[in-house]
Amino acid sequence: MPYYSDEIIEEVRSRTDIVDVISKYVNLQKKGSQYFGLCPFHNEKTGSFSVSPQKQMYYCFGCGAGGNVFSFLMAYENMTFKEAIEDLAPKCGVTLPQREMTAQERQRADKRTRLFEINKEAAAYYYKMLRSPEGQQAMAYFTKRELTADTLHKFGLGCTSKYSDSLYKYLRGKGYDDNILKDCGLVTIDEKRGGHDKFWNRAMFPIFDANGKVVAFGGRVMGDGEPKYLNSPETEIFNKSKTLFGLYFARKTRRQQFILCEGYMDVISLHQAGFDNAVASLGTALTEGHAGMLKRYVKDVYLSYDSDGAGQKAALRAIPILKNAGISCRIINMSPYKDPDEFIKALGAEEYEKRIQNAENSFMYQVRMKEKNYDLTDPEKKSDFQKEVARMIVTEFPTQLERENYTESVAARFNIPKAALAKYILELGQSGITAKNSNATRESRQANQRPKDDGMKMSQRLLLTWLVEQNDIYSKIKDYVTPSDFEEGVYKKVAVEVFDSLSQNNTVDTARIVDMFMEEEERKTVAAIFNTTVGELTDNTDLSKALKETLLRIKKNSLELAQKNGADLKSLVDGKKQLQRLERLDISI
Repeated sequence: MPYYSDEIIEEVRSRTDIVDVISKYVNLQKKGSQYFGLCPFHNEKTGSFSVSPQKQMYYCFGCGAGGNVFSFLMAYENMTFKEAIEDLAPKCGVTLPQREMTAQERQRADKRTRLFEINKEAAAYYYKMLRSPEGQQAMAYFTKRELTADTLHKFGLGCTSKYSDSLYKYLRGKGYDDNILKDCGLVTIDEKRGGHDKFWNRAMFPIFDANGKVVAFGGRVMGDGEPKYLNSPETEIFNKSKTLFGLYFARKTRRQQFILCEGYMDVISLHQAGFDNAVASLGTALTEGHAGMLKRYVKDVYLSYDSDGAGQKAALRAIPILKNAGISCRIINMSPYKDPDEFIKALGAEEYEKRIQNAENSFMYQVRMKEKNYDLTDPEKKSDFQKEVARMIVTEFPTQLERENYTESVAARFNIPKAALAKYILELGQSGITAKNSNATRESRQANQRPKDDGMKMSQRLLLTWLVEQNDIYSKIKDYVTPSDFEEGVYKKVAVEVFDSLSQNNTVDTARIVDMFMEEEERKTVAAIFNTTVGELTDNTDLSKALKETLLRIKKNSLELAQKNGADLKSLVDGKKQLQRLERLDISI
């Protein structure tokens, strides 16, 4: 937990306008009293992401993401709670207390923060090691790869000692004990050998998160050892499937597209050559998590994978993942060279820029790769290829316009009779084959996969939303329904806060209540509780009727549970009397 007081946290939050903060990341449009835009946390075609200036909260009606300004930065920028406060405080004019944490506070500090500290210490250690006599071999390797001193500094490149416990001893000397070191991913603790390093005799590449914090390392062995490249294991601050090498630098360029590579050296060489929007996945195939990270910053990606067979397969795997995330991609042809690093060294930055300008449409690339599987000198195989192309067009593109455009381009590029191709595509469409990747299909599937809300939870959420939005309802229902009628857990905790706030202040600070819950799923639940609707009930008579029906459902359910759980007789009698009075009550809003 952060060491800032509740008063400081409250001041930062109350002075910060959530609409101003989120509008820097999401294009918001005002509709009534709220703002709407495309959700930054999932791919969607229509904007279901809402921001309420009154509640100082955001909520996505599509994926359920929600919270206050702190939780937005924590989710979008991968910040800790403490980091979110420190990011917002100077922007809203709040001066945070300047003091070092005591040893006791450090012990209580958030574990993630301590892991970040350890990785930062390790990065400094490796950086210094490279520039010492022990780093001569690694420095010679980087020099051979033609990296400049500025590039070495920019990426924080370093090296390990040849001894297998030097980092462990260094970190112990900095005051970190085995309990935290065993979880940092940099050392291994066992009974026989004690503490020893996971990286030794390697050139080191720090891996930064999107905010420039070191979360892990990659190491290239010096000599003929195996494995040639080694990455840190996953930890509480490092998720391989959601981390991209070079993203911290690429996102600062504010360019409209990224260049996606396979390896560290490809990214570093491209940055040194001026292409500072290059990123790479970390020795793994591209994942949906990687695509989600890319979608936060750009809509277009240029694939610059290796030109060999393995690189081509990797590109074919990456294309549908990027498309499903709503990213348009093109393929950079680096032949006759294997990768961007070799290409830049051989032909230079100007020639690489030309390859970018002539990058191939991803679908045309897929067709070209498919063509390699057929012997086009054989009429039967040639027909099979052309039918396969037709199926690709039908299943890839949902609209007639897209199909006609690609039919024309594919026919011209691959020497296929246009009329015959168009006719076969029409036949396939009439046979019931549809586009597998249409946004409408994906969004419908996502909606169907979301668990259906429990009816009673829906009623309890609805009442709490009404209480927040129309505070005067509280005085009319407080004698009939109380927090004790709500489901145990998050619902009851929220109800207690809402009822207490209305009793004492006649208003509810929903953003403050969100801060009471640290788990992401709990925050989502709280956000949903404060953003529940049953359609447009603009007529006061309809709203009054809906309110009474909701109150009766909640009270009846509460009594049934109390009886089932063996509540005492007096409580049951009192509850039934409240229900009877509620049934006779004429609520008008």
